[in-house]
Amino acid sequence: MTHHVFRLNAIAALCACWPLAVCAADEPQGTQEPTTQGPMNVVVVTGSRSEHASFDLPAAIDVIDAAQIRDTQPRVNASEALAAVPGLVARDRQNYAQDLQISSRGFGARSAFGVRGVRLIADGIPATMPDGQGQAATFNLDMAERIEVLRGPFSALYGNHSGGVVQLFTRDPKGPPSVETSVSAGSDGLRKLDVNAQGSSGNLGYLIDASRFDTDGFRDHGAARRDQAYAKLTAATSSTSRLVLTASGLRQDDTQDPLGATWETYQRDPRSGEIDTTDTQFPQRTLAERYNTRKSIDHKQLGATWESRFGANRLQVTAYGGNRRVVQYQSFSRGFQAPPTHSGGVVDFDRDFYGIDVNWRDVRELAGGTLRTTVGLDIGRSTDSRQGYENFVGNGADTVFGVRGRLRRDEEDKVSNTDPYLQMEWERDNWVITGGLRRSRVTFEVADRFLANGNDSGKVRYGHTTPLVGLLYKLTPTLNVYASAARGFETPTLNEVFYSGAGAGFNFNLQPATSTHLEAGVKAFVTDDIRVNAALFQVKTKDELVVDVSSGGRTSYRNASATLRQGGELSLDATLGAGWSAKLAFSALRAIYDEGFGSVPEGSRLPGVPKVSLYGELGWKEAAGRYGAALETIANGRVYPEDTNTAQAAPGYAIFNARAQASQQVGEWRFKEFVRLNNLFDRQYVGSVIVGDANRRFYEGAQGRNWVVGVSGQYQF
Repeated sequence: MTHHVFRLNAIAALCACWPLAVCAADEPQGTQEPTTQGPMNVVVVTGSRSEHASFDLPAAIDVIDAAQIRDTQPRVNASEALAAVPGLVARDRQNYAQDLQISSRGFGARSAFGVRGVRLIADGIPATMPDGQGQAATFNLDMAERIEVLRGPFSALYGNHSGGVVQLFTRDPKGPPSVETSVSAGSDGLRKLDVNAQGSSGNLGYLIDASRFDTDGFRDHGAARRDQAYAKLTAATSSTSRLVLTASGLRQDDTQDPLGATWETYQRDPRSGEIDTTDTQFPQRTLAERYNTRKSIDHKQLGATWESRFGANRLQVTAYGGNRRVVQYQSFSRGFQAPPTHSGGVVDFDRDFYGIDVNWRDVRELAGGTLRTTVGLDIGRSTDSRQGYENFVGNGADTVFGVRGRLRRDEEDKVSNTDPYLQMEWERDNWVITGGLRRSRVTFEVADRFLANGNDSGKVRYGHTTPLVGLLYKLTPTLNVYASAARGFETPTLNEVFYSGAGAGFNFNLQPATSTHLEAGVKAFVTDDIRVNAALFQVKTKDELVVDVSSGGRTSYRNASATLRQGGELSLDATLGAGWSAKLAFSALRAIYDEGFGSVPEGSRLPGVPKVSLYGELGWKEAAGRYGAALETIANGRVYPEDTNTAQAAPGYAIFNARAQASQQVGEWRFKEFVRLNNLFDRQYVGSVIVGDANRRFYEGAQGRNWVVGVSGQYQF
């Protein structure tokens, strides 16, 4: 099985782990303590919506701790840390105009930009809009305390587009005031500066962070600047209640989009873009350069979470709101002249969004065991004022591209969801039985204000009920087995209904994809210092949403036939003694079309999904924690870029990274340094693919050998 792509026997020895830090959280009275204590039995909230030992949760869930996220990374992309999670593929596209590609067990792999099919949450606030589209760039990695990644049936309890859940938690302010500055630099003009301050006094705590990231880009026409800001205020409003306020912002002005390349262009130069052969004035100019493809983003949001405990019970209210403004210049070939039915090559939208989640958790004794019940209501709204323009002015030889031209689209788009949900867990002796139910209703409304090409106004509503059942049995205090099943669904995103295959009008005929998830797994502590998790799963999906036509940054979709995903995941975390540690995360996934459709034969592999993925790490840390080093490997099998599997597949690859770190304490100062050398053997490989591109510009090259160094200093008053 893809043994010609990379040799697992050469990789398996290169694995290690950072012991997972316990997240301090008091379990309410009336609940039971985790079966196994220790640094590897972390407490999580994803999946159960309350503090729960991950070892006793009948679901595949992994935690990435603060050390993995912050200590030896520039903290630019979530993919830096997510590579270590089995079942999850996070691809850095070397394109900051289009964000990461994140897929969970194959869900989300076809996304042309941003994240879909995987639910993103930060501090309890959705980073995914009601339609299912999310942006991982809004995650503040500098202040991250941990990231929890949930896969499998339990994800369905998070509603629409929950093929998996990635939830980030920022650290809480605590202790005396402190200020910290960190600086990173690396290949291709990477530069990052971060400054933060935090502290607490009495019942109040504060955290403030600001950063600037710059890069010249590995790929031609790939330069970017990203400014981020984050603030957090915590207040104990009583002895049993707590209020958390957060504010965040992300700004990227004129972030260059290098676009994809054909296989021939990629092989010649993985940095290069596609030459525009119709450009007689500048015959060596790329499409990205001719149209000056770029995107500007301005994202701001506020959030508040209030939690109050009543003995073992708890009431939690989360509210949020924000604004997202995007202006994007796309590319079209052959001196494109837009017909009246076309929306043009410039996208301009201004989005207001808000939502609220209210839930009540009840804990009581029942039939000799403990029953925990959570009932809640999740409501979200987004409203876009959206315009589209031609991306040129003039005619013939006088045409100027990459500028805003005539108006071609003007509308207001609204998406809303209303989701009541119920989750129950009953625990007695060695048994844990979980059940859940969520009723999702998602509504799309379009008010067309540009009537020259007809009136595309309309409304469509999708509704689905997602049930869940899970069972865990504790064979011994160090060995748990579990099984779970659920139904899930995915509506089209707003971007997926924008265009029909002909490029005109909304595609209100798209249907949601529905899926049935099955999972069985084992969680075991082989010793106090070695933990192993293993899971087998199957997902059957009807009406899978697939790419119909993708060209020039514009993608239309259609419903396909049934698909089948079957696979297994294995993770191992071990503390080996004498400062040595190991980590292994392996995934095998068979993702195919279970029925043929059109020109796609039965058995074709789903595009964008590797059959095998592996992360391995072997690390060492000095006893006092002052010095450390590690060797990492990341490997993925080949990936097909379109449904028929006839186009050149992006070959599988294995790369190796090395890192070292150090820290010192000098009076009130604490210093940290790290150095990374990635892709040690300078392997040329395709980092990601653009699924279904009509011009066959599928391939996005990844960095060759590259380096990053960083230093930080913190002063505590």
